[in-house]
Amino acid sequence: MTNVTSPLAGRAIGLTAVPDPVFSGAMVGPGTAIDPVREPSEAVSPVDGIVVSLHPHAFVVVDADGHGVLTHLGIDTVQLNGEGFELLVNKGDTVTRGQSIVRWDPVAVEAAGKSPICPIVALEATAESLSDVREDEDVKVGDTLFGWQ
Repeated sequence: MTNVTSPLAGRAIGLTAVPDPVFSGAMVGPGTAIDPVREPSEAVSPVDGIVVSLHPHAFVVVDADGHGVLTHLGIDTVQLNGEGFELLVNKGDTVTRGQSIVRWDPVAVEAAGKSPICPIVALEATAESLSDVREDEDVKVGDTLFGWQ
């Protein structure tokens, strides 16, 4: 069982509340979403593992069980071309849960006209494989968002 913990502080709102049909329809995978606190912060790794994909606005960490967790910082933030995001690790790095991956500012994302809501998705998972998914409650960095069998 993989415990996926929150890479950000904010409010867990569930994927259905994400203003993007690809995420809200769980087409990428099941999980939840965080409406982040509006202050500059660092998004941290939700699991121990290897950074297999790394962009200013999104990253994927795969744990020892082969579970890949996508953290997507905001919606349509790829259109910001990395502005307002700072990478703190490299693709291929081994990271530990809670290690800082990307520094960003949700306020700047909103100022640029984008949603700062952050989907946290279990890639290539089924909804049935997740348990205790957090929705509609405040979370701190490191709080468990869901379990993954």
